[in-house]
Formats: sequence, structure tokens, C-alpha cells
Amino acid sequence: MRIAKKDALLWFRFFAELPEDEEILVHQQEIVLDTLTQIEDAVTKRREQLKSEIPGLKTLAGRTYYVGEDERFPQGCRSCLMGTGLSAIRKTNKCNLQCPFCYNYGELDCIPPIGEGMWEIGGTKFYERDLDLLLSIQQKPTGISYVYLEPFMEIEKYYGIIRKFADAGVHQHMYTNGTLCTEENLRALGEAGLNELRFNLGATNCADKVIENIAMAKKYIPYVGIETPMTPSFYENFMKKKEKILGTGVNFINCAELHLNANNLGNYIGAPMYMSRQGYLSPIFSRDLTLKFMKMAAQEKWPIVVHDCSNHTKFARDLNLKAKEGGWFGASGYTSEFDRTPFEAFIPTLEDESITFEIEEPLPEGYRFGDIVL
Repeated sequence: MRIAKKDALLWFRFFAELPEDEEILVHQQEIVLDTLTQIEDAVTKRREQLKSEIPGLKTLAGRTYYVGEDERFPQGCRSCLMGTGLSAIRKTNKCNLQCPFCYNYGELDCIPPIGEGMWEIGGTKFYERDLDLLLSIQQKPTGISYVYLEPFMEIEKYYGIIRKFADAGVHQHMYTNGTLCTEENLRALGEAGLNELRFNLGATNCADKVIENIAMAKKYIPYVGIETPMTPSFYENFMKKKEKILGTGVNFINCAELHLNANNLGNYIGAPMYMSRQGYLSPIFSRDLTLKFMKMAAQEKWPIVVHDCSNHTKFARDLNLKAKEGGWFGASGYTSEFDRTPFEAFIPTLEDESITFEIEEPLPEGYRFGDIVL
């Protein structure tokens, strides 16, 4: 079945009006999945054209795409995609900003704490003194990342654990919005052994102070990058300050394809969406802008790597992680963030004249709107 766009729009308007607890019939499920495939195929075709226009586009074993010098490609991403995966260490349950793209949007005041003096590694709680035991028993990861809201809210607690992993030869990277960086804490992070610091520059709309902090971080930390969900706001603000940002000496920019969950979806309702492999839901504009951004970087020969951290990349990441864990063939943790398809999110896509279904067929008997509404 290759549903026509007008039929898909009719059905999705109907599905969006159903009560949340009403089950979708099997025939209707087929219509939903075929519509999602039709949308994804249309988006993929457009992006293949965009990729073909990027000079010098490179791939990391087919798992992701980037432009720029290979040695500038972030080692944290290489570990994530080729090594033992994205090993996240959680500590700080607070943030000093509230970004519309945040997965915890609207619930930042009720994020459970990890516990005083404790760290969450692999879903288990550890004291810093437990790390010698952990490293002596389990195989050390190729890399770890410090995630979970804003670490600079209590950055002084991180120096000791960073030093432990540095002594063990583990590559470490950290994420920050950059607003709380100082010369003192950046120097301390570098001395402790942090390998990479990644600034979410979009969190502050490319604030001058954060750009200055990126340049300051380069004095103390070997690799400094920008990692931001690609949105029209970030794209526009970056272009206004492009020369200043590139002049910081930043090594790489990871353009993350924005994907949505129940917390942040409402901030982007009205933008055409697609779902990648029935998994991550994303505004179509996000990766389109990334590929446009990469084309400019390649044509203008920016002295950095620009990395397309897309839904494809995240799918490859999860396949790699499960393989390293000894999972069965095809195993992955990649899945949808929604228990039920958010039908209303796709109505703008189906109303968008620039989204074209390449092949459309009449619905067979039993699938037409009048056949199974009642």
C-alpha cells in the first residue's frame, strides 16, 4: 500500500480527534505506518539531493557524515559510534536555563536527584571511592560523557572523578550551556584531565559571553566544540556571529538533529514533522538546515569539522552499543519517545505542498475512510 497524501491527511485528522485511550484498529495501524513511510521517503529523497551538493562530504564507516579535517572529528563521537558507545555519567539534576528544545522542558524543577556524593554510571549509583573497584572489575569504556542538565551548577564536584578516569586513560567529554564558565573552573577541568568540552551555543542564542568562554576553554582543554540542536534560531544567530565563533579556535560543531518527546513537542507544533524508522520524531527543518550549514562550511573551507549528528547517526549509535554489549543480531535501543503516535504533529506535514509522495495508490477496499470509520 502506498497511500495518497490526501487520504493520509483525511485519516490523520480523524486519528487526531480520537480519545487517547481509544485503540487504533489493525487496518488503521497499516494506514498510520504507511503514511509515516511515505513522509520519510519524501524527506529522504530531498536530503539525498542536499547531500549531493556538499563538496568533500565524508562518512565514518557509513555511520555518520561530516566535512572537515579527519583529525578534528571529535573523539567522543568516534567512541560513541565505533567504540563502546555513549557511556553517560549523571550527577547534576538542575539547570540555570530552560531551552525550548530540552528533553526535560517543563519539568526541570522535579528532576530526581542522584544523591549527595554519588554518581550514576550505567544505571548504578557509585561513590567516587568506588571507581577503583569498578575499573578493576569491568572493562573500561573507550569514552564517557558527563550529561544530565548543567554540570557547571556544581562543577567543583567533578574534578576528582575526572582525574580518576583520566588516570585510567578513558576519553572524557562534557556538555555545558557555557554561561557559568570561568577561567578558574576551565583551568581546573583541564588540569583534572577533561579531554573535550562541548558548548550548547543555541541555549543562549549565541551569546557573546559564551563565545568568549569558548575561546577561553581552548586555553585549557584539548578539544572544544559546539553541540546544539539545529533550529532556525541557532542557524540565524550563528550566521550573524560566524566569524567571531570560528575565530575562537573551536575544533568542531556537532549539529544535532532535534528530536522531540512529550515535554518539548508543544514548542514546535505547527512545523512539518517526520518520524525516522518509526522512532525519533523530528521537525523536518532541523536536518535540512544542518546539510545547508555543512555545504556552506565545505564551500568556505571553515577550519573545523562540522558533524551531521542526525537520527541516522543515533540509530547507528544504538546498533553499535548493542553489538558491543553482545546483543542479538538487529538489537537496538532506538525507539519512539511516544507511547502513541502524536497524529496532530503530522498534519502540518501532510498540508505542506513541498512534501510530495512519489508513488500514490488508491486505498484498497476495507481501508478507505468510509469503510472502517464506524
